[in-house]
Parts: sequence; structure tokens; C-alpha cells
Amino acid sequence: VQLQASGGGLVQAGGSLRLSCAASGRTFSRYRTAWFRQAPGKEREFVATISSSGGTTYYADALKGRFTISRDNAKDTIYLQMNSLKPEDTAIYYCAARAISSLTDSPEAWYYWGQGTQVTVSS
Repeated sequence: VQLQASGGGLVQAGGSLRLSCAASGRTFSRYRTAWFRQAPGKEREFVATISSSGGTTYYADALKGRFTISRDNAKDTIYLQMNSLKPEDTAIYYCAARAISSLTDSPEAWYYWGQGTQVTVSS
């Protein structure tokens, strides 16, 4: 499956952004998907994941309440709504997918990756 992330940009602290990740190539609805992010000089970190049906979600503890992951299988797209953004949210955001349904927050466990979209939050 091929993934294409979009929606990043420059936003002031306290603002919101919605990222999108469009999938193509295989039956997207069979894949668990996730968002990760990587700030300069830091390792890639888990943000959120959603099951193939969209029925269950899981978030990094520090991001609960501000970020919301969702998906529209009819459009082969997943989303990340980010509210109350902080400068420390500045990073490249990546979408990922895997055919195995079990939940994992380890980047090494994800097989398909999008190219990333830059999010910059100014103070």
C-alpha cells in the first residue's frame, strides 16, 4: 500500500491543524494505521493508531485530549486532528500502516510509511 501524507504547515501555538493520509494500492480497510512524528535530532515517536475498522483508537499518553485520529475507509484516508498545538509539537508527521491487526507503538513494527508532512508551531 502507498501512503501520501498532507496537511502540514505553519501554525501559531494554540492553533489547530488536520493532517490527512491518502492510501492506494491495496485494500486499505484491512490495515491498521497510525501516525508517528519525528522532531529534529530526536527519534521517531508514536502519536496514535486506529484499527482497520476505525472502531478502536490508542494514543500516546502525552497527546491524549489534544489529538484525534480517525479514518474514512470509503475514501481510503486517515486523519489526525491536532488542537491546542504547542511549539514542542513541531516535527515531521508520518502516517504508517500494517496488515497485522495487533496494536503496537514501535516504529519498527510498521511496514508501510508515507513520506511525511512538516508541522511547525510557532510560539
